Amino acid sequence: MRPSRPGLFKHGRQASRGFTLLEVMLAFVIFAISFATVLEIVAGSMRSVRRASEDTEVALLAQSLMDLVGTEIPVEESEFSGVGMDRYQWRLGIYLYDAGEADTQTLELAELSGVELYWVDLDIEWQTGRKPRNTHFSTIRSTLANRQ
Repeated sequence: MRPSRPGLFKHGRQASRGFTLLEVMLAFVIFAISFATVLEIVAGSMRSVRRASEDTEVALLAQSLMDLVGTEIPVEESEFSGVGMDRYQWRLGIYLYDAGEADTQTLELAELSGVELYWVDLDIEWQTGRKPRNTHFSTIRSTLANRQ
């Protein structure tokens, strides 16, 4: 048998010690905080995707309704309302265009061209969870003046 050296045994024991309980707990806390942060980022992304999806649906519904003005909805002073896609309540109003003093050239040009101008206002309302949302779309449509 060889005599053991006191320093060698002590040095080897320190090298194979492993992690202390404090180090393991600290690593776990860092992991938990990181994981919670990632979960919050993912949840925020999912909310953004859902909102973007709703906004896209509303824009498509608005485009469809605006396209009906002049074909299935006559271009004359009137109001319409309904429900689209089973969850979006909409109101469409058509009003004679009144530019006021700011845009008299447009009205003069319309008169010279033989057209009448109408405002088309569309309001859409819906629920997102418990929160009500709404949006407004507006455009101008023209029709031939003196049409019967």
